[in-house]
Amino acid sequence: MLGRDSEADATGVEGLEGPEGAKELAGVLAGLKERSGLSYQELGRRVFTSSSTLHRYCNGKGTPGDYDLIVRIAKECGADADELNKLLRCWRAATGQGQDPGPVSAAVDRGPSPVVGTAFAGAPVSAATAGPAARRPALGMRFALAAVMALVVLCTAVASAPYEAAPAAVPAPTGATSWAQTPKPVDPELFGVTMNSSSGAMPSFRTGALRLWDSETRWAQVEPARGEYDWSTLDRLLDGAEREGLPALFVFGGTPAWAAPDARKAPYPDGSRAAPPDDLNDWDAFVRALVRHAGARIDAYELWVMANHEHHYNGSVTTLVEMTRRASRIIREADRNATVVCPSITELWSAEAHEYLLRFAELGGYQYCDAAGIKLYQRRITDPPETMLEAVRKVDRTFQLAGYHLPLWNTGTTQTLPLNDPLEEATAADHAVRFYLTGLYARNWNLARMYFYAWGNGKIPLVLQAEGQPPTKAGLFVARLQQWLAHADLRSCGHGGQIALPENVWQCEFLIPDGRGTDRTARIRWTHAGTADTRVGADARTVEYLDSTTREVDHRDTVRVTERPVLIRYG
Repeated sequence: MLGRDSEADATGVEGLEGPEGAKELAGVLAGLKERSGLSYQELGRRVFTSSSTLHRYCNGKGTPGDYDLIVRIAKECGADADELNKLLRCWRAATGQGQDPGPVSAAVDRGPSPVVGTAFAGAPVSAATAGPAARRPALGMRFALAAVMALVVLCTAVASAPYEAAPAAVPAPTGATSWAQTPKPVDPELFGVTMNSSSGAMPSFRTGALRLWDSETRWAQVEPARGEYDWSTLDRLLDGAEREGLPALFVFGGTPAWAAPDARKAPYPDGSRAAPPDDLNDWDAFVRALVRHAGARIDAYELWVMANHEHHYNGSVTTLVEMTRRASRIIREADRNATVVCPSITELWSAEAHEYLLRFAELGGYQYCDAAGIKLYQRRITDPPETMLEAVRKVDRTFQLAGYHLPLWNTGTTQTLPLNDPLEEATAADHAVRFYLTGLYARNWNLARMYFYAWGNGKIPLVLQAEGQPPTKAGLFVARLQQWLAHADLRSCGHGGQIALPENVWQCEFLIPDGRGTDRTARIRWTHAGTADTRVGADARTVEYLDSTTREVDHRDTVRVTERPVLIRYG
């Protein structure tokens, strides 16, 4: 890195202070703006500020309060690394700020921050500066500057960023793209669980939505004989959901033996079949009876479980599309507010699954639905949850090819899940929280719901709560995550060098009400493997942990990021 005097000579701003620095800054900004050909209005739209404010900055009548906005303007105008370097030196001279401003701060006309803005919060601390030396203002500025330059030229993160590299056995997640958006609320219903219980008992920890499957509510169990219905189990579950104010998703599957006597048996002891009924009028009658009986107590319907898995459905795609069309019509005639979820597709790591999805789309199946059901899970139960993003990206591409853009509902896992050994308690707790954070990260690909499999079942590798038992650490941590994000708006997610963080660090940024009428920036950080020390950044106030402990910090502090997410709040 250049020394102080060399840096000043290289950028041509040596000795500029106060008004002179502001004048020089305005000149560089105006030149970039003119060269870009963008109007003030268009540039303002792109960097989330007003055209009048930009005009003041370019004519020297105002100076941005944080260099987050400087970088956004420069990036939109196509600035190279040298120009960005000069801009930052001018800004430093104009404002008299000799240290790293840190994370996105409240500036005049401030709008939602793109990922570029979040880079400063993640500027990594080298091993040489992890202690008190990291608090030297000039050195902090150099590292932040290096991070920004790396981002602008689309290079990797600062080379000196320390972290424990992921063990060779842990796959590095691929396909995850950093993104930003206008802040949008975090829907509590994202935090769903599948009910593996028929008692009517509900989770004792905070959750946002329920899905009924492996809960003694299969078609064969509800209608054991043609026209004869046993609603007792379904009613217990729906009554419990109503008491808790939780939306319920009913899942179709398990055709009764009387409706398809010669078909292949499904993997259940009730004799149900992995096939459509021989007479689709039987299907119509069941859907109609279910909707009539449940009424508004059922909020959404998943029209078949694991449609491309022969153990659950081995009929034709054409018949499945017809079943989808019929069920959708019946449901919407009875309850216009209900959400219709197309049959869920599993084994998304395989090309065959995507071919099935395309075939269902080509036959018009998705036009009858409000959402698309998919099964997201890691290739191996021990893989980082973030590896699911590769499957989400592939699904998004397949839907682009198919010409559909429906919200995605992740409605479960693989049927071989119980064959895996239990995860160690700490790993299970970390993975459970990151399961939902991965869902938030995938919002850029239209992922809207995450149903964890499952609640009530104590015989799976990752247990949130076995029925009749207190919540596990995983369940308590999931509840804590939901408390953090209650009333929060999500505005960006990113990881690694894309946002000037060490390659194993992930981050999502939120606006969270402070209880006094002001929305404050907050960031959740975690790693997919190993650890990393990162600066908390300017205006940092507290670091909160999933075990409910909190420590106060200031902009000079660092936080060690691990596989267990932490929340950093800013003032």
